[in-house]
Amino acid sequence: MRKFIIIFMVLSAIAADNMAIGAVPRWQTLPPTPTLPAALRQGYAPVNGIRIWYAVFGHGAPVIMLHGGLANANYWGLQVPVLARHYRVIVMDSRGHGRSSRDERPYSYNLMADDVIGLMDFLKFHKAAIVGWSDGGIIGLDLTMRYPSRISKVFAFAANINPNGLVDGVEKTPTFSAYIARAGREYAKLSPTPKRYTEFLGAINQMWETQPNYTAEQLATIRVPVLIVDADHDEAVKRQHTEAIAAEIPGAGLLIQPNVSHFSFLQDSTQFTEDIMNFLAR
Repeated sequence: MRKFIIIFMVLSAIAADNMAIGAVPRWQTLPPTPTLPAALRQGYAPVNGIRIWYAVFGHGAPVIMLHGGLANANYWGLQVPVLARHYRVIVMDSRGHGRSSRDERPYSYNLMADDVIGLMDFLKFHKAAIVGWSDGGIIGLDLTMRYPSRISKVFAFAANINPNGLVDGVEKTPTFSAYIARAGREYAKLSPTPKRYTEFLGAINQMWETQPNYTAEQLATIRVPVLIVDADHDEAVKRQHTEAIAAEIPGAGLLIQPNVSHFSFLQDSTQFTEDIMNFLAR
């Protein structure tokens, strides 16, 4: 009888834990930052007066994965192993992010798009597809407008085309505030300037408050295939803004991923990766 009671108590505790876990919707979670698999090649590229960290995986047509603001390339750790079975996947830390350095120039999406082209030139390939999350998605759109011959297609997740597309107070939401704190810890571990996170955060915030500023006329010039993607519970980007972007780009697709947020690629990595693969295969 005593044994039965103990087993019942253990099972009840497990059930209670599962109920507690289930009580938090997936879109309100921030799963751990993954790690990247072993790379075929990695290092630092001298680009536009700075050092850009990059890594290359797999073989095939080039696909460049661009992370979001404050993050680093490790955030793609769940997608890279799958994509690398079919494509040559390149990840990079944007200037001042992760392991990459920066100079004194203010952050801008134009400048970071130029860095992508600089890395492509360094790696000696002319054209690539872009998969971008948040700031990475914005950079992808910038590339299609300014370097159309270098880009084959763009999967743009959670991008905005002007500051009005952002949700006011997003930094105060539990998930996003936890992300900002985590990004600070990762910055301290990876950055060549580990004690300058507060300064870095301020500089990125300045960019977010004033950029990007793409017009409908600029978006109408895009001719490469584009898929505009967002989450149904994105904390950062307004749904109507995402829909408007897709409507302004000729031939663009629109995809809203269910039951996830701005961190969809962590919260439901299978869904996110399958969406990328389906788009790239078209």
